[in-house]
Amino acid sequence: MSILEKLKKGNTSSGIAAIGNIFIAAIKGIAASLSGNGTMFASAMHSLADAINQGFVYFGSVLAEFPASKRFPTGFGRVINIFCMVAVLVVTIMAYETIKEGWHLFRHPVETSGFILNIIILIASFLVDGFILFKAMKEIAHETGGATGGIFSTAFNNVGKASPATRLVFYEDMVATSGAVLAIIGIVLAQSFGILQADGIASIIIGLLMLFVAFRVGYDNMIGLIGVAAPKDVEDKITGLLLADEMVVDIYGIRILQEGRLYHIEGTVKLKKGLTLADADDIKFKLKDMLLREPEVADVVLGIIEDDDNQNWQS
Repeated sequence: MSILEKLKKGNTSSGIAAIGNIFIAAIKGIAASLSGNGTMFASAMHSLADAINQGFVYFGSVLAEFPASKRFPTGFGRVINIFCMVAVLVVTIMAYETIKEGWHLFRHPVETSGFILNIIILIASFLVDGFILFKAMKEIAHETGGATGGIFSTAFNNVGKASPATRLVFYEDMVATSGAVLAIIGIVLAQSFGILQADGIASIIIGLLMLFVAFRVGYDNMIGLIGVAAPKDVEDKITGLLLADEMVVDIYGIRILQEGRLYHIEGTVKLKKGLTLADADDIKFKLKDMLLREPEVADVVLGIIEDDDNQNWQS
């Protein structure tokens, strides 16, 4: 596989977000240096953190798609969790700097200039970040089996089942779009109504939102590194596929481990009595192949036993 083909396997949302936020951070940084506006500085810091994180996470998502090897038989799915944890550190540092600057501006407010320039840049930022957020929402719908309602409700209901990279982009750009609105409000209050402390307050709120992203993404990836069970609806889907086979009587036990957006299945099913070993083996391989055809299933370890007339699995 060529390098270009490997890059194409990376998370689309994080790649687009990284490019978009580099542009946004640059124009915000220029505007902040020209106007001395603290809210614009906070917004620029947030966009810079987003650009670094999302670029970093994109390359992590590329590595996570590498196939399993003899040394790493379960693949590299958890690599993305490690990259996301590093991204959390970057967001936390940027959030601290933003809150510190906002507190300084709240205690020692200063008049700033460049009202029209700041507003134009923040509107552009809102549009770009809003587009990236929308792309992340579509990615969530794609990764979790398609939209069952509106794109917004689908994204919020299924974000927990999306890949770590897509979740990071979703949370960060949700904060980025709301941060752009807060920044506009802060600038309008400070420069049009003379409420200079609004500049610092908006910066502090943006910093706190960044801390929320750090906590949310950090928690999700921490449990991902430890190893977390698949959501209930995924378990119901997998067990339903197994029990739908006419030769499967019961499920003796099953464990479905989530790794990134993929699942590892290990279980034992009970087959009807009286089957020959050859027939039972054929059924086992048929069930395994059926599960592996599901796009979210990475690997399957399946055992078989004869029905013992005891019910083990409760749907």
